[in-house]
Amino acid sequence: MTTNKATEMNINDLGFLRVAASAPKLKVADCDFNTNEIKSVIEKALKEDVQIICFPELSITSYSCGDLFFQEALQQKALTSLIDLSDFVKEKRDIIVIVGLPLKIKNSLFNVAAVLSNEGIIGLVPKKFLPNSDEFQEKRWFATGTRIGEFNVDINNEVVPISSEGMVFTSPYGNFGIEICEDLWTPLPPSSEPIMQDADIIFNLSASNELVGKYKYRKSLVLQQSARCSSAYVYASAGVGESSTDLVFSGACIISENGRLLTESKRFSLDSEVIIADIDITSLRHDKLVDTNIIYNASGYLIEIECPIVPISPEKMYRSFNPYPFIPSKGEENDSFTDLFNIQTHGLAKRLLHTGVDKAVIGISGGLDSTLALLVVVKTFDLLGYPRENIFGITMPGFGTTDRTYSNAVSLMKSAGITVKEISITDAVMHHFDSIGHDPAIHDVTYENSQARERTQILMDFANKVGGLVVGTGNMSELALGWATYNGDHMSMYGVNSGVPKTLVSSLVRWIADTQLDNATSKILHDILDTPFSPELLPADNEGKIAQKTEHFVGPYELHDFFLHRMIRFGDRPKRILFMATLAFKEKYSSDEIQKWLRVFYKRFFEQQFKRSCMPDGPKVGTVNLSPRGSWRMPSDAVLKIWTDEIE
Repeated sequence: MTTNKATEMNINDLGFLRVAASAPKLKVADCDFNTNEIKSVIEKALKEDVQIICFPELSITSYSCGDLFFQEALQQKALTSLIDLSDFVKEKRDIIVIVGLPLKIKNSLFNVAAVLSNEGIIGLVPKKFLPNSDEFQEKRWFATGTRIGEFNVDINNEVVPISSEGMVFTSPYGNFGIEICEDLWTPLPPSSEPIMQDADIIFNLSASNELVGKYKYRKSLVLQQSARCSSAYVYASAGVGESSTDLVFSGACIISENGRLLTESKRFSLDSEVIIADIDITSLRHDKLVDTNIIYNASGYLIEIECPIVPISPEKMYRSFNPYPFIPSKGEENDSFTDLFNIQTHGLAKRLLHTGVDKAVIGISGGLDSTLALLVVVKTFDLLGYPRENIFGITMPGFGTTDRTYSNAVSLMKSAGITVKEISITDAVMHHFDSIGHDPAIHDVTYENSQARERTQILMDFANKVGGLVVGTGNMSELALGWATYNGDHMSMYGVNSGVPKTLVSSLVRWIADTQLDNATSKILHDILDTPFSPELLPADNEGKIAQKTEHFVGPYELHDFFLHRMIRFGDRPKRILFMATLAFKEKYSSDEIQKWLRVFYKRFFEQQFKRSCMPDGPKVGTVNLSPRGSWRMPSDAVLKIWTDEIE
């Protein structure tokens, strides 16, 4: 949960919807107690600006009633309790409530979910699949909802629709469908149908008892269904008050979004449990937009019911935003970094095998990107059985090279056991300045780019000389910002880092240093990690230290990587990115700083597309990539105005 003034705006207009799942205290067959407890939970949810709340299966009566379901007294009490709850919700006005009850229709009893709003009972969804083995004997009491057809039920003089085909409840801020417990466990969960008819969230009213190991499997079903459907999944299961005779329930509530767990309840609690999350409707819809297998069924047969949702402007968010979306979470580092390193390595290996080349040429600056690229090349040569002497590492000191980076470059190459070459670019660049009539005292873009292009020329020509392949070192963040000299460091024969953003470069190198290398080499890598990012194209300061620091010019890479991830992965508009970045980095940057660098990001991203349109091949390592051959197709001359206007 995050609190910040940035959230003091309509979060629904920003694409979020606040939902909750609850496992309330209850007593078996005590409708009054259960209804009062549901009301109490609703009151608490309203204080947290919850817009939709879901309760467990048969939450009005309890699930464990057995043959008492056949008793007319219980059936009638459940119905009057539903009417009482509906009147209560009408008074509250600002919340949608989903509850479960047994409902007699004609001469059959159904296990249904009832949707309540300020307009009354707006829809009934029957359970389709009834478990009937081991401890579950639902077919003894209930009829399957698959054969109920489609008609209206009269409840307290209200006409309420019910349908065996299901329903989609629609609003300007998000649409939802409903399934009940066992429906999730079937080969074809009914929730898939509302998704194909534009639902964003599935609510599941459940009464799933606990067995050793069952919770983990049940959670995996919830996560998988939300991922498969590119949806949110809100699961509310019966609490310990349901426990009776041979069964024990735990109140397992789960909210997931597109395969990611947002929150889960404390299990085996004696109190009513409520979990709340802000669902990112916009991101879910973006994923369905780009996934052409999820096609909106415009002529769908599910009933669509308009659902009144009152917009909210809360002071806090029930959601966190990861400031480092490219970096693996704790516990997943080894697997993720191993995969990443292998993808880079095997991508380069394929290129070498295909071209029949057994030599590589790489520029080593003593900076982070060339360090990672060299580590990839070394591992690739070891994999293919090529001698490391066939790797030609070339350090090319120029006007801005410092002793620290030069020393680290040479030490790293020697430690790796590759062939070390040193070729100074100073004389060649000075001669070039003379040829084009440039005053070397003027430290402008010509001064800088001439050095970068000279280095690339050396690498290319040396590769031709030895019959090698030039391995590029530039990372994806630089490609996004255009922080590369066109036909300079922008160019190579294969760019192993082209799919790796700067924040991930740092994390990967640190992991390699800590887990893959000897102490001496690890020490070199840690000093490189502590070195400021710089192209070293301007002279050092009076103390011989780096004067040209990249992040002073383009802004913090951690911000730009966050912007890049939100823009490319989710298609977010600027005001959403600004909102989320303000929350994610609230301890580190002010809103004004974030706004400033977001403006820089968009300006550079649009202006520098022409460099990405002709970037070299390189391995795709994650969901965000800027290759024009598969992941990102953008005209080089697109106008920026729409995006910058929204930041002002």
